[in-house]
Amino acid sequence: MNRSLLAIVALAVASVLAGAWYYRHISSAPTQRTLEVPDRAVSPQVSEEPVIRYPVPQLPAPAPNPEVVQEIEQQVQQSLDHPVDAAEDGKPPAEAALPELDDSDEAMHEALGEITEPGALESLFNPDNIIRRFVVTIDNIPGRKLPQRHILSKPAQGPFLAAGEEGAEYIDPDNYQRYAPYVRLLESLDTQKIAYLYIRFYPLFQAAFMDLGYPSGYFNDRLVEVIDHLLATPEIQGRVKLERPHVLYRFANPDLEALSAGQKVLLRIGYDNAVRVKAKLRELREALTAKAPAP
Repeated sequence: MNRSLLAIVALAVASVLAGAWYYRHISSAPTQRTLEVPDRAVSPQVSEEPVIRYPVPQLPAPAPNPEVVQEIEQQVQQSLDHPVDAAEDGKPPAEAALPELDDSDEAMHEALGEITEPGALESLFNPDNIIRRFVVTIDNIPGRKLPQRHILSKPAQGPFLAAGEEGAEYIDPDNYQRYAPYVRLLESLDTQKIAYLYIRFYPLFQAAFMDLGYPSGYFNDRLVEVIDHLLATPEIQGRVKLERPHVLYRFANPDLEALSAGQKVLLRIGYDNAVRVKAKLRELREALTAKAPAP
């Protein structure tokens, strides 16, 4: 069976967040800065005036720097002898401008590094073209397969494990441990912080989505749609039967084999992992369709 794994838009979003990851036995992504457009799972619907179902919440105004506030208070106290200069009005500095999409990796690494454990990103994810990879992965989750060269995550460690005799094989429960690092990372993410980061960088996610051939599309709508698609994945307790007509395994149940790439990932990571991932996806969905999250 294909090597596959799940991950947050969250970042998710991740995340994720939202996220899901799927990986085959193929070489990792190329190193060029701009990803070529892969085949999409769903043909884009282009319209002059897009109907936005889930507008991205507005970020709250940045809080004043405590050091600036303290300095202004001291100046006010001394204002009789030392009038405050007109330029020192106590207003917080403007938030740093976003980088260009093709130059966004450094900013994303820095932002994600503040909300993840040290080394987690480097060990589990491809480090280049983060935003483009995330958008491509999300857009293709409902399709039959994901574009392997553009996947966001690195492959899970070790080979896929099957148990049972030939003709009566099933996913070995030990296989589910291969995905534990990804699930732990997903659960460790503060939902409000990852949502805030996503909203902060949303113009870049939107730009990457438009580059895929959706000039009038709205990426947050697509993200919420994909989260709902993953939440609809069947939950199977007990053995998941397999068959191996050729080199790779596939689900013996034709209804399961007909599921999308992303839904198959949720089956392959095991019931317990899938339940935990779905719980986080619900949190992220709520954060991205409700009022703006706090920073």
